Amino acid sequence: MDIHEVLEYLPHRYPFLLIDRVLSCEPGKNIVALKNVTINEPFFGGHFPNHPVMPGVLIIEAMAQAAAILTFKTAGGKADSNSVYYFVGIDNARFKKPVTPGDSLRLHATIERTIRGIWKFKTEARVEDVLVAEANLMCTIRSMKDEQAKST
Repeated sequence: MDIHEVLEYLPHRYPFLLIDRVLSCEPGKNIVALKNVTINEPFFGGHFPNHPVMPGVLIIEAMAQAAAILTFKTAGGKADSNSVYYFVGIDNARFKKPVTPGDSLRLHATIERTIRGIWKFKTEARVEDVLVAEANLMCTIRSMKDEQAKST
């Protein structure tokens, strides 16, 4: 999937879109996506000015965006203005090595199970073949109309 198709499956836009390309996707099973990390990323100005490192929470977010594409591909839908993709839980997050400008972050997400609208994934982020981060993520898709009805 090129960036144009990625934009069909994710509601995120610059500066929060963290997927540049999908390298492979097997609906119902797994996905491998790519984030090219450049010095132009808006967070590098402050994290850290003399030693730019991609924040761990953004690596987790990138893995979740890959998982979101896999979820939509598996469920046969696309992101739209009436739905939102939420984190439900993040477990066992580990950061093994810093991610810096010039790295190509390869994001892997595998569906472990789906129960009552909650999707559980095993995710990894790699630079070349080196594991830089991993986490178990739980996410769900919710209708914006349902969310608005709950708040009134």
